[in-house]
Amino acid sequence: MTKRIVVTGIGATSALGGTAPENWANLLAGQSGTHTLTHDWVEKYQIPVQFAAEAVVRPEEVLPRHEAKRLDPSTQFAMIAAREAWEDAGAPDVDPERLGVDWATGIGGIWTLLDAWDTLREKGPRRVMPLTVPMLMPNAGAGNLSLHFNAKAYARTVVSACASSTESIGNAYQHLQDGLADVVIAGGAESAIHPITMASFSSAQALSRRNDSPETASRPGAIDRDGFVMGEGGAALVMETEEHAKARGAKIYAYVVGSGVTADSYHITGNDPEGAGAARAVEAALAQAGASPDEVAHINAHATSTPVGDPNEYEALKRVFGSRIDEIPVSATKASTGHLLGGTGALEAVFTILALRDRVAPPTINMTEPDPAVPFKLSTEPQPLGDGDLLAISNSFGFGGHNAVVAFRSAD
Repeated sequence: MTKRIVVTGIGATSALGGTAPENWANLLAGQSGTHTLTHDWVEKYQIPVQFAAEAVVRPEEVLPRHEAKRLDPSTQFAMIAAREAWEDAGAPDVDPERLGVDWATGIGGIWTLLDAWDTLREKGPRRVMPLTVPMLMPNAGAGNLSLHFNAKAYARTVVSACASSTESIGNAYQHLQDGLADVVIAGGAESAIHPITMASFSSAQALSRRNDSPETASRPGAIDRDGFVMGEGGAALVMETEEHAKARGAKIYAYVVGSGVTADSYHITGNDPEGAGAARAVEAALAQAGASPDEVAHINAHATSTPVGDPNEYEALKRVFGSRIDEIPVSATKASTGHLLGGTGALEAVFTILALRDRVAPPTINMTEPDPAVPFKLSTEPQPLGDGDLLAISNSFGFGGHNAVVAFRSAD
């Protein structure tokens, strides 16, 4: 028997705000979280791209110092987002053996790893922190969330580049369906605005180079887009069976109704230009939801603002929706938040859920002249979604050919 899975709590910290409500309000207001970087390393290493979308609330402002110093920044953001979501859900009273964690990251503890390497070279092995490995490992987020919330059902980690946290939400949906838990904390986080990643993505010509106008650098769907903007932060959902949520009188934001995960097997960094793999992921999510493409009222697109990626996503969605894709309200929220890599899908899931709750698709800023090759129904103003039962999907695609899609329905 298929169970109904609900979202009862949300949390988010990013370049737009330190909480989910702040992120949503600033997104609807059309703000940009991208700014010029002021770190010494930008000039020291002559990083070509000198801006990014750093989280506006720094972890040291929120977490106790003794806790923060034992966590890599990626895990710090995980803790902040998950704690907000847990409190928002009413801190569910759940048997620890029925509480699970499905978490994700695309890169993990890069700051810890490379800081430790510098320490080893400059000061020797005795000065390398004993907690280096537990801090840098990709499953540190899931492990620390499990410890903090006493989640004993399981603590699992997805690492599938920019599709990671969308896949973790899909996994949580399946784990709840399979009866492995009654409540799951799902999501992802990333903190990779680091000299290495900025230099590497710059060398790959993947980042926008609008150093003179960072706030307008990310412009998905625009004909003059020239690359994505690095972002950071994290987002979390508290998901549970409807039976469990209603028994405790919890509020319900939305229903998670399906997910789809596929692989392109095309190129390690580029997605399939014909969009076949991405289209299959959308179709799988809709099939699991028992829905047809005609029911979809809103799409939060992956839409990174790269010259190749945006039209490829359009082609993928056109395979599923046909000409109707030009009529569905689409939001490309990375224009405001930057690209959180492994944390981006969870943040965009929060935005999709709130779009259903408020019945409005958030705006896509920085839309100058639309690219005829990407004729999504993007708008610089919020787009109304209408009344009645609403179905929306959120897309994420990652290096390695990973495709992940989650489908949500509005609450009753």
